[in-house]
Amino acid sequence: MSKANLLDRRKVVSRLLANRKQAIAVGGLGASTYDIAAAGDHDRNLYLWGAMGGAVMIGLGIALAQPKLPVVVITGDGEMLMGMGSLATVGLQKPGNLSIVVLDNECYGETGGQMSHTAVAADLVGVARACGIADSRAITTMAEVEAFASTLQDVSGGPRFASVKIDAANLERVLSSRDGTFIVNRIRGSLGHKPI
Repeated sequence: MSKANLLDRRKVVSRLLANRKQAIAVGGLGASTYDIAAAGDHDRNLYLWGAMGGAVMIGLGIALAQPKLPVVVITGDGEMLMGMGSLATVGLQKPGNLSIVVLDNECYGETGGQMSHTAVAADLVGVARACGIADSRAITTMAEVEAFASTLQDVSGGPRFASVKIDAANLERVLSSRDGTFIVNRIRGSLGHKPI
């Protein structure tokens, strides 16, 4: 795919979360968390500041605990490569309410933009399918983003996996609260639970 045709990460995330309703959004390390915050801070956003490789497993835990709510994990290719084993667990558990979106810019944006494995050989969609996630797709157009976004409220048709090819622009960091206790308690409160 031509670098000129790569998608704008903020437009992708904004579209995915535009009609989120009561969905819980889990952001991976770094840029994907900034993208979620840029799309609008929300009491059901879980920002992971330093848990590289853990976003999918945290999303899986939430999806299993809240089966009637859509859960959307938005992470990057570097984090997904680090946590590929999580896809096997998702494929085994098959939570119908879980959607995983990988923003793939083919580089490690948080450590200087070095080329990631997805630029050469790693096929994350193929890995997800091989792990038992039948609805796994590569996305390269906003029309495909739109189609995937329309499935995110379905709490019985998942799990879903999408790898979205985005540009490698280094965008302004939109910071939400970095207070982990505040973020967790805000989500707990939105779900009707007491703070921890």
